[in-house]
Amino acid sequence: MVDWSGLSVFTAVLAVVVGYLCGSIPFGLLLTRWAGLGDVRKIGSGNIGATNVLRTGSKKIAALTLILDAVKATIPVLVFREAGGEAAALVAGFAALAGHLFPAWLNFKGGKGVATAIGLLLGIAWLLGLAFLAVWLIVAFLFRTSSVSALAASALTPLWAYLLGRPDLVIPTILLAVIVWLTHRANIARLIAGTEPKIDLGRRA
Repeated sequence: MVDWSGLSVFTAVLAVVVGYLCGSIPFGLLLTRWAGLGDVRKIGSGNIGATNVLRTGSKKIAALTLILDAVKATIPVLVFREAGGEAAALVAGFAALAGHLFPAWLNFKGGKGVATAIGLLLGIAWLLGLAFLAVWLIVAFLFRTSSVSALAASALTPLWAYLLGRPDLVIPTILLAVIVWLTHRANIARLIAGTEPKIDLGRRA
C-alpha cells in the first residue's frame, strides 16, 4: 500500500530528478539514428515513441524502442521502492513519464507515454501492467488502431486496480489515464473525423 506520510522531501526530490532523467532518454530517436533510419521526428506523427518508430518499417527497432521506453520507468520505480517505499516509487515513475513526454534535450517534445506508462505499472504492481498490456493487445487486434488501444487500456486500469485489491492505486491510475488521454488529443480528433491511421506492421524486420 502507498504510504505518503513516510515520503521525505529529499527522497521525493531525488525521485523526481532521477525519474525525469531516465524517462527523458529518447530511445526512439537514438535507435532509429543508430539503425540508419533517419530522424523519427520527421515522419508520421513526429513523436519519438514506438508506434511512430514502427512507421520507419522496422519492427525490430520499434519493439526495442517499446521495451526500452517501458524499462526507463520500471527501473527508477523499482530503485525508489527499495529506497523510499511505494510513494517514492510512484513519484519516480510519474517523473519518468514526464521525462518521456517532455524531454529537455528535444525542446520538451517527446512521445505519448504509453510504453512508459506500462513500465511504470509493471514496476509498481506488475499485474496492473499486464492487465494494461492485455487490453492494449486485444483492442489492437480487434481494431488495428494504436490510439484506441491506448485509450481503452488506460481508461480500464483504475478498474483493474480496484478489482485486484489495490484501491490505493485507483487515483494514481486515474491520473495516468488522464495523461494518456491528453497526449492523444489529436488522435481522438482524428478518430472522430474517421481519419486515424491503422497500425502498420511494415515489411522490414
